[in-house]
Amino acid sequence: MAIDLLDFSDKVALVTGGSTGIGRAVALAFAQHGAKVAIGDLNEEAARETVQIIEEAGAEAIYVRTDVSLAADVEALVAETVRRFGRLDCAFNNAGIGHGPQQIADLDEDAFDRVIAVDLRGVFLCMKYELREMVRAGRGAIVNTASVAGVIAEPGIAGYVAAKHGVIGLTKTAAIEYAAQGIRVNTLAPGWVATPMTAAWEADPDLNARLRANTPIHRPAQPDEMVGAVLYLCSDAASYVNGQTHIIDGGLTVRGMFPVEAIAVL
Repeated sequence: MAIDLLDFSDKVALVTGGSTGIGRAVALAFAQHGAKVAIGDLNEEAARETVQIIEEAGAEAIYVRTDVSLAADVEALVAETVRRFGRLDCAFNNAGIGHGPQQIADLDEDAFDRVIAVDLRGVFLCMKYELREMVRAGRGAIVNTASVAGVIAEPGIAGYVAAKHGVIGLTKTAAIEYAAQGIRVNTLAPGWVATPMTAAWEADPDLNARLRANTPIHRPAQPDEMVGAVLYLCSDAASYVNGQTHIIDGGLTVRGMFPVEAIAVL
């Protein structure tokens, strides 16, 4: 009898940034594959809509308002997840923001600090509290969202590039620190994905054309195209995958060139 390695029945998945885009797609997919889902996000209306979609499909989900840059919020999210569902099996730390295009000498310090706080400190805090619970349970899987900006650099987004490089470094460190305790930690590095964060790219004909030209598949990914990698990395099918960065970018980094105008969140 075949075993479904992507069966998350009786498992609990936590997703930050689960209100829209990649986070919502992954939250819905976890639920479709049997998981109970906890969503942490600041966009209450959209996050509750995600929960509603999951519940209407017959699965279980909760929403906890969470600013991932605040330790108290993250601790409360993990605690409520365990209180409601009794455990935490996997986590997708996906919440993130970007900043406007500015070269380093002109980059607003508050904008830099906010991106680091959400995109890097937020991942650190999520792992800190998730790992404590997973260590107690003796098992778990975490996937952190970085970006192709975590493996290459682009002008005008220094704060974002620094944060995403940092996410990959944190992931590698956690992977070697907790492997012996039955916990795996990996990174998702998306390229150009059609989400609310990148809607302006689609709306700009010139930028859209340049991005398509520099992406060998010649289109943005849809959020659903990130789902397979996340579920795989959280599943028993990836039982020997640890500390790795999974780039899903339509071949963009293979080509190795971005249009300079694409100085926005990747």
